[in-house]
Amino acid sequence: MSLAVGVDSSSSDMGFDEKDNESGGGGGEVSDETVTKTPPNEPDSGSIPRQMSESSIVATEDEEDDEDRKIELGPQYTLKEQFEKDKDDESLRRWKEQLLGSVDLDSVGETLEPEVKILSLSIKSPGRSDIVLAVPESGKVKGLWFTLKEGSRYSLEFTFQVNNNIVSGLKYTNTVWKTGVKVDSTKEMLGTFSPQAEPYIHEMPEETTPSGMFARGTYSAKTRFVDDDNKCHLEINYTFDIRKDWVET
Repeated sequence: MSLAVGVDSSSSDMGFDEKDNESGGGGGEVSDETVTKTPPNEPDSGSIPRQMSESSIVATEDEEDDEDRKIELGPQYTLKEQFEKDKDDESLRRWKEQLLGSVDLDSVGETLEPEVKILSLSIKSPGRSDIVLAVPESGKVKGLWFTLKEGSRYSLEFTFQVNNNIVSGLKYTNTVWKTGVKVDSTKEMLGTFSPQAEPYIHEMPEETTPSGMFARGTYSAKTRFVDDDNKCHLEINYTFDIRKDWVET
């Protein structure tokens, strides 16, 4: 949810150019902790969730470009089938155990399609309480979703849960418009994640909102969470304001 739009500002973090924040997506990590921020690299010998598509490693300006770059992945496998594959490959077997060690294969092992549910979205700003945003199931937010102060530092944190099967190459994209003109586009690769009972938490890099008369006003935006199969797990369309000061809640 990058809001560092291309307008005049006294901030050094303007973000006028589109950003490619992809951090690489090999192997989501399963552990007893609920926070997964840097998934381990996959072994050289292969990977469970099939080959990553080009759309997951090449940043593009519009979603239409992603469709053009789509590459057919191999067939999907259930978790049980994936666990049984390549048993003779010791490094791959250890990686599978690390990735799937806490997964109950009896309950999810027969499902092909992964399910990713975004549980919460929060905007964090130093010295202030988090702005916790309700996530509508329809993806359509009624009215103004939130307001930020110009020239303020902030980061976006979202919590999500993965069910049924491994989700490969999950990425976050966000596009922002003002008065109908696109002013910012951001993409970040989150990684590959196995299903587990505990939610994953991901915090985006800190940014700074622009400041100045031309930065203030109302913006429209679209946020999407898409995987390597170009399946969109959530799309949110919303509006937000940048104002001279914070709005008291």
